[in-house]
Order: sequence, then C-alpha cells, then structure tokens
Amino acid sequence: MLIVMHHHATAEQIDQVIDAVAAMGLKAEPIPGSLRTAIGVLGNQGYVDDSSIRTLPGVRETIHVSKPYKMVSRDFHPEPTIVDVSGVRFGDGLNPVVIAGPCSIETEEQMMIAAEQVKAAGAQMLRGGAFKPRTGPHSFQGLGVEGLKFLQQAGKASGLPVVTEVMRIEQLDVICEHADMLQVGARNMQNFDLLKEVGKTRHPVLLKRGMSATIEEFLAAAEYIVAEGNSQVVLCERGIRTFEKTTRNTLDLSVVPLISEMSHLPIIVDPSHATGKRSLVTAMSKAALVVGAHGLMIEVHPDPAKALCDGAQSLTGDGFAELMVDLNGLLGYLGYSV
Repeated sequence: MLIVMHHHATAEQIDQVIDAVAAMGLKAEPIPGSLRTAIGVLGNQGYVDDSSIRTLPGVRETIHVSKPYKMVSRDFHPEPTIVDVSGVRFGDGLNPVVIAGPCSIETEEQMMIAAEQVKAAGAQMLRGGAFKPRTGPHSFQGLGVEGLKFLQQAGKASGLPVVTEVMRIEQLDVICEHADMLQVGARNMQNFDLLKEVGKTRHPVLLKRGMSATIEEFLAAAEYIVAEGNSQVVLCERGIRTFEKTTRNTLDLSVVPLISEMSHLPIIVDPSHATGKRSLVTAMSKAALVVGAHGLMIEVHPDPAKALCDGAQSLTGDGFAELMVDLNGLLGYLGYSV
C-alpha cells in the first residue's frame, strides 16, 4: 500500500501515520517528494485494511499496490534514480554509459591493452570477469583474486571505474576491495541470499536479467537488493532464452522502455551476450540507444581469436573504436550532448 500525504501535511502528522503503520505490524518507508510526502507500506502478505489510516490527519489517499516489487516501482518512487559509480552516472537525462572490456581477465598485459583501447575509444567504465560461471566445469573459470588485481590495476591506469561479477557471498569482501561496481549475473539473478548480502554492501550493483526471467521476476530480484538499503542498482537486459538457436539469446529490447515505465532504476543493454555474434553488436547497440537504454555493456578483446571465453562475440579494439564513432553520431541525432 502507498499512503499519499497532503502537500501541507506536517512532520508530526507524517510521524503519526508511520506509528500507525508500525502498530499494524508493518514497515513504513517515507518517500519525500518535491510537492508532498508518500509513505510506502511494506511487509504485508495480502490486502491491508486501510480504514484506520485514511482518516488520519494529513492523509490525502491510500493506493493499494499488488506488485511483488514495491520499492523499485514508480508507484513508490516516481522520480528516477541516478546511480553513481565513482563519478560515472547512470539515469534519465544523462548520456548513456558505455562499459567495455573482455569477458574474462586472462593476463595482466591483456587487461592493460584492453583498458587502453576502450578508454581511447571513449568508454566510461571497464569490465572484466575474474570469477566466471561457465556451463561446463572444464571451461576456463577465471583467475580469481589474481584477476581482480589485474582489473583494478588496469582501471587505475586508464582512469576507468571497474565492474566485475560476484558469484558467491564469500567473494563479496575481496571483490568490494578491488571493484567499483558489483555485477550479479543472469545465473544468480534469483540467488536471493546473495542479493540480500549485495544489498548490504552499499556498493553500486549491475543486475543482469535471468535467461528465462519474466519482467516481474527481474524487478522482484532488484527489490531484494533495494530492500536491504542499497538503491544504487542498474538493471541489464542481456537476452532471454527462446526457441531460436541462430543467436546466443533473444534480445528483448521492449523491456527497456517498459521497465522505464514500471521502475525508477536505470537499465542498460548487453548486446554481446544477447546475440553472441560480433557482426550483430553494432546494430543492436544502436537499437538499444534508440529505445532509451541508459547504457551499453560491450565485450572487447585485444585478440578475440585467442580469447579464452566468448571470442566470437568480442570486438577488437579497432572494431570498438568504429562502433563508438557510430554511437556518438547517433547520440547527437537523439539529442544527447556529445
């Protein structure tokens, strides 16, 4: 339930409503606004009898919200959230952010070259996987902590904030020491214990959509993080599993404007994982910006033919530079400042 207060409601009246909600055994979450305060009611398992709330001084109306996600919805939080990652900002009204780098961290040299290439082309953040969730146990699983050190060094040398994936709760402390942003991958989108712990870190989070997740499930996963007090969440569409086998996944671009209607959280697109084909990355990157994505996550490798992971979908440094030229031209056409 959402309790909307009159614009002239006093602090005492707001506190009275909060106390009344607490007396019902529920949690009240004040949502200050420019014109009036709203109070979100959390913790209910079903319909809330609002008869004792509607008559309190200062209450304008009560709105019943049946969604399983509340704190990430526009109903509770109509203003867009701006997520700040060490000075790089995601959100409405801002230029889209481009995150680029290799799928897997392989060597110190590889990361330094990749960082130089994506920085020179205009990327704002550097990505790289140190702990890799792979379909088969015999595939390259990542360098672990050593890889984190290479990523952090490359980020500092290039002046780019870095993002990397966390797979288990016990990895959180060491990853938070080395990364500016935590990525929760598609396979862990509904690892609820991990989501809760990530929410407690206060580190910015990149949450990828599960390969078979509905939009409601995607937003409910984000709710787990936000409910722990961490509102710095960026959503990421990376393709969903369908009957089609020609591409790695099916990129659902409709989710971008739809989630922007439903949630205040920014959303970006990963065309590399979505398509699995280098030749499709440029076209789908452009399409993502046209539908309103707040950023892109693109795989770039100094030598994709020798990549230990996902070489077929990785751009070369030169290929990425060409893409960025195209994207900057498109951004100007779309009305962004470039």
